[in-house]
Amino acid sequence: MPQLPPDYPGRFELADEVHARPPEPLELPSRATYVAVMVDPVDRESERAHVVRLFEAFGVEPPDAGLTQFSASLGELRIKWERHGEFSGYVFLLPGLSPTPFTEPATTRLPAGWLETIPGQTIVAAHAKLVAGAEAVPDPQALSDHFAGNIVVGSSIGEGAGYAFTDFKIHADGCARFVLMDRGLTPRQAGRMLQRLLEIEAYRMLALLALPMAREQLPRIVQIERSLETLTGAIAHEGADEERLLQELTRTAAQIEHELTATQYRFGATRAYAELVRTRIAELREVRIPGTQTIEEFMARRFTPAVATCNTVSQRLHELADRVAQASGLLATRVGIAREKQNQALLASMNRRAQLQLRLQKAVEGLSMAAIVYYAAGLVGYVVKGGKAAGLPLDAELIVGLSIPVLAGVAYLVLRRARRHLASSERDS
Repeated sequence: MPQLPPDYPGRFELADEVHARPPEPLELPSRATYVAVMVDPVDRESERAHVVRLFEAFGVEPPDAGLTQFSASLGELRIKWERHGEFSGYVFLLPGLSPTPFTEPATTRLPAGWLETIPGQTIVAAHAKLVAGAEAVPDPQALSDHFAGNIVVGSSIGEGAGYAFTDFKIHADGCARFVLMDRGLTPRQAGRMLQRLLEIEAYRMLALLALPMAREQLPRIVQIERSLETLTGAIAHEGADEERLLQELTRTAAQIEHELTATQYRFGATRAYAELVRTRIAELREVRIPGTQTIEEFMARRFTPAVATCNTVSQRLHELADRVAQASGLLATRVGIAREKQNQALLASMNRRAQLQLRLQKAVEGLSMAAIVYYAAGLVGYVVKGGKAAGLPLDAELIVGLSIPVLAGVAYLVLRRARRHLASSERDS
């Protein structure tokens, strides 16, 4: 055997993914019960413990810990368990049929009290049975006793290898009902068809979990749209209080973001489950029975519009968020322009004040130079007078008068040099 490079982490798990959740083969005749429960993550351990108790009651070795799916025989009863992202599914299979339709389901073989104490909340429960099909096309009216007189939905499936019927209603026992008729189905094929029917029911219910949320959101969306219309109308008028409008838009944006956060997981799940429903229906390969709605037609009549409602509400919330962002951007631009004008006016005012200060500074410098010359001339006078008192032949008034221009020139040069040094320091900084 040739040696291979080291395996990529998870290589075998990824390769086995396409083999996950295989259908259970069905022998003719058979009956099945499917129960799907919504399970909180904190209840996962108690869920496994509950399954272990069932195996112990039948004296069968429980499945290994950590498994997300398994199937096992509990005497004549067969159980299949699957853990999904937010729910768990239980399928109970039993050979043979009850004396009257759906009166003795496979769950009657479970220990008393075990089924109702499964951790979680029931989202789907359904009974199904596999029976032999006649050569002639079955009359849906003849199946009315199976569905309490309700309108029957069904078709030929598997390119004529069988028939599938249901009414998509929850009956008095809390379960939906499916009848699968064999006209050449292999045990594996019968198991696949039953699995698809049960998955259609499960994913249909899970997809519609967002519908009450969507209906609750519609009035809020209308209210937000009206509020946004009023705000955008106010933005279009000059002289509006931009600061107040910006605060209102911020509050509206926060409200929309809250609604998006609260709903988008459920709406995203609806899109995913609805696609699974469409896929499973396509895998049935239905052929119409004259006078009877196919499963695909039935779903298109009510299920598809319900999913469209959820998608529309989700899309409207996203569009509202975009519109609020655009309005906020426009208003922020207006506020920015107004502030820019205020800043320009303030800078112009500061420039005028600076010019006045410069003029005042020049005036003060002129006065300062006069004062300096005056005091310097006084000092020169004192020096000359001192020399005259010492006997030097000096004319104090003449010398002081001649020193004044010289002192003024020196003071001017000193002040000029000081201004240049200050200007150079400001440019360097």
